[in-house]
Amino acid sequence: MLKTSRAVLPALAALLLAAPAWAQTAATAAAPVVAPVAAPVAAALAEAKIDSGDTAWMLTSTALVLMMTIPGLALFYAGMVRKKNTLATMMQSFIICCLVTVTWMVAGYSLAFTNGNPYIGDLSRFMLNGLGETWDKPFTLGLGSDNPQPQTVPETVYMMFQMTFAIITPALIAGAFADRMKFSAMCVFMVLWSLIVYSPVAHWVWSTTGWVGAMGAADFAGGTVVHINAGIAGLMCALVLGKRVGYGHDNMAPYNLGYAVIGAALLWVGWFGFNAGSAVAANGRAGMAMAVTQIATAGAALAWTFAEWIVKGKPSVLGAISGAVAGLVAITPASGFVLPGPALIIGIAAGGICFWSATSLKHMLGYDDSLDAFGVHGIGGIVGALLTGVFAYGPLTADKDHPLGVTIGGMAQLGHQAVAVGVTLLYSGIATLILLKVVDLVIGLRVTGEEEMEGLDVVLHGERLG
Repeated sequence: MLKTSRAVLPALAALLLAAPAWAQTAATAAAPVVAPVAAPVAAALAEAKIDSGDTAWMLTSTALVLMMTIPGLALFYAGMVRKKNTLATMMQSFIICCLVTVTWMVAGYSLAFTNGNPYIGDLSRFMLNGLGETWDKPFTLGLGSDNPQPQTVPETVYMMFQMTFAIITPALIAGAFADRMKFSAMCVFMVLWSLIVYSPVAHWVWSTTGWVGAMGAADFAGGTVVHINAGIAGLMCALVLGKRVGYGHDNMAPYNLGYAVIGAALLWVGWFGFNAGSAVAANGRAGMAMAVTQIATAGAALAWTFAEWIVKGKPSVLGAISGAVAGLVAITPASGFVLPGPALIIGIAAGGICFWSATSLKHMLGYDDSLDAFGVHGIGGIVGALLTGVFAYGPLTADKDHPLGVTIGGMAQLGHQAVAVGVTLLYSGIATLILLKVVDLVIGLRVTGEEEMEGLDVVLHGERLG
């Protein structure tokens, strides 16, 4: 294994280093030049002030998104593993929340949202330097860039809101390696992944200087940044770690579907902060994002349920909640850009396609994605990102205060979306693979077969559930 890793790592590193050059070529070819700051924008910059209603909504949204990880995702994932791994699975979500909070404070936020260059931010907000000057005043994303964006909430609130996204994204990956990764390896991998993968992709898509956003790709709340990013990383984890001991012939039925249902319900409610909160204001776009999130989720849950009923003869509880999560994932990139009718189509498409992916695709390809991190988040994110390009509604995407362009569904927008999907899959997949190989070489990724059979609760944490 050591010889193989030494041979593979240089080649992967070369590919990874070449990615920015490839990205720059793609951006140059496809991206329109961002227009100079228009007069209404300049006026908005001069008159920006804190809005108490917007701030209150964003504080609420931040709490809702944090609830999605702890307790939402913790319960959702823990309910789907075997009893001997329940506490360890909950621990993963809880500790990832703690690790990424500190990582985001130290450097993650600065790398994602300061100007920097088209590929990565600078370190001007290292250790949240400068936040003391903006904690109670209006601030502007991209000040000094060609596309400044005045905010009506304090920077502390915006930083915290974005922190909750940075927390849940690596936590989603844990579903792919459930039951078999060492706790120490998980801690190291998650810190590195947050800085080397999550922050750059967030910068590409959401920063005012990011090349994917400048190209015209639309991602309202994280189809590429969160779900495709976490999904492909999860697939790499499943491939590198290999299958669970007993996979395919031992009984690996969920220990407590009640936990999973409660977790899925918390995810559903929290997702309103995730999507509607991404308007960064209490306005009409937030209202539409909330409406289409509910509609798409219901459509996806019904699509998965009826597909399973037809194929397997019975509609399962696990299928219904998995379908709901697939709908939440798929509507995320589109939520601020589409109307209710297209939202229902996106939800139904995601429910059906993710059902096929989770029940057929992984068995055909032979990988063990324990809790379907790739099958639901990766595939669902791709479906949502591409269909955003089909259904984006121009008047909804236009912002009267920032007349820098309108996103309208069609072949051109679909092309932008496809590039965003492709580059996220490429960069995140290669970078994740390199990080996994490095961590494996240094401290090892996987518990032993005997430890896996005994269960991670006892082996890693010295505790048992009940």
